[in-house]
Amino acid sequence: MRPINEKLAEELLEAGKREFLERGFQGASMRSIAAAAGVTTGALYRYYTDKAAMFDKLVSEPAHALLERYREIQMHFSQLPVEQKLSNLPEISDDGQIWMMQFIYDHFDAFKLIVCCSAGTRYEYYLDTLTEIEVNASHVLIEGMLDAGMEVQPIDDELIHMVSSMLFNGMFETIRHDMPREKAMQHMCSLRDFYAAGWFRILGISDT
Repeated sequence: MRPINEKLAEELLEAGKREFLERGFQGASMRSIAAAAGVTTGALYRYYTDKAAMFDKLVSEPAHALLERYREIQMHFSQLPVEQKLSNLPEISDDGQIWMMQFIYDHFDAFKLIVCCSAGTRYEYYLDTLTEIEVNASHVLIEGMLDAGMEVQPIDDELIHMVSSMLFNGMFETIRHDMPREKAMQHMCSLRDFYAAGWFRILGISDT
């Protein structure tokens, strides 16, 4: 049975977080984390089996919560009539966008670890997972428009992926550059407007 000392466990996590932020997951060392926390490596391993387990503990809950919320947003969007979908572009509603950005900033360090330090972990392609959800929603939108007899300019899978990726890479640029929360919210609103206008343009439809 593993020892339970909540205070020490938190101190070890804090030391691990600093190590990952400074050196990235691949460059991080359990020996350095233990030294920073003032314990032996043996003591550290009694709490966290390896650095992957420690990284997972730092990011797993907020990472999962954001993914699930975004899936819920897209599920709701997919159930709307096509005319309402077009009026609500982009798929992230104002409320959904505000929640996502607030949540990201409420868990800033976790998402900083994911977008800047996660190479070599299962979170390395986290933004790709978000992008895939967006890609699927885009396909649903286009298929719904075609089923409704609307004229849509041809758009291939590669371009859909590029446009979808743009949204999340732009969103997380705020984290990469340690942008203050208020400024990040302002930029996200502008990005959302840009993203919506772009969709109308490449689909060849009017936004009025």
